[in-house]
Amino acid sequence: MSATGAVRAHGVVLGIETSCDETAAAVVVAGREVRANVVAGQAERHAPFGGVVPEIAGRAHVELIGGVVADALVEAGCTLTDLDAVAACRGPGLAGALLVGVSAAKALALAAGCPYVGVNHLDAHCEAAWLEDPDLPAPFVTLVASGGHTLLALVEAPGALRLLGETYDDAAGEAFDKVARLLGLGYPGGPEIDRLATRGDPSAVRFPRPVADDRLDFSFSGLKTAVANHRRDHPEVPVADVAAAFQEAVVDTLVTKLVAAARRTGVRTVTLGGGVAANSRLRVRALEAGEEAGLRVVLPDRALCTDNAAMIAATGFRRLRDRGPDPLTGGVDPAARLGG
Repeated sequence: MSATGAVRAHGVVLGIETSCDETAAAVVVAGREVRANVVAGQAERHAPFGGVVPEIAGRAHVELIGGVVADALVEAGCTLTDLDAVAACRGPGLAGALLVGVSAAKALALAAGCPYVGVNHLDAHCEAAWLEDPDLPAPFVTLVASGGHTLLALVEAPGALRLLGETYDDAAGEAFDKVARLLGLGYPGGPEIDRLATRGDPSAVRFPRPVADDRLDFSFSGLKTAVANHRRDHPEVPVADVAAAFQEAVVDTLVTKLVAAARRTGVRTVTLGGGVAANSRLRVRALEAGEEAGLRVVLPDRALCTDNAAMIAATGFRRLRDRGPDPLTGGVDPAARLGG
């Protein structure tokens, strides 16, 4: 396929994801078949600071991107000449980090003589369920919960997404990281709390359920404050119990809103996306609530929930098919909104 032509039905797309602290590359065929999905994490580089340091993330992406792309091509059994397109996450995310991935993607597209397409990170999370089930019929509602974003979206068709609700302040993953620091746990906080909560009693403390009304929006800053106040006033309560109770409050809020969104829109299928969607308690509760409400719940593999390039490649295939390539003069959009 030429750099200006339409993507083939069996198009081979290389995807690149560098929106935050994961350097990822993947090869996906026809937006359905994942041939390779390589991720190089940076958690150990940011752990001493208790969170992602943008400058460190950017430098790490520069260091890692070449090897990650090479590994993905080798794993997929292809070369640059086999590619029909190169897709990269163009936002939202850290500006410096995004620039590394987008610049690499443009250079590779030029070298391969194929089109480049920029992909919205949030759109890709919303549509990741199609990698789990390529025949999943739309419309469906997706909950995207990650370190930087928490939102509900109605996916009416590829590229046709409608925002239903979002967080007023902290994202769910951000709340996990902040509470983990309050409890003296490591970074990243989400997996640490998930592991510790299995040894705790979620009913030991009744933390508030944020925005517990008929809106489909979220707010987690008050919950974080409630945990801090409880820890100060009741230091005798085991940390595992606090972690379990906090996690239950977050999960309860997310699942309640997800089911409410399905009822409000009249859809019968819901999905999860984003790093918090890898949380074991959330996955169990989503399935339970879905069964109770008569909903089909699609849980993408954990590797497709956290930041990854397979979702970028698959979404890039659909965007290229439906809208055509993006110019190489296009930049990044660190503050991109859903569908933007």
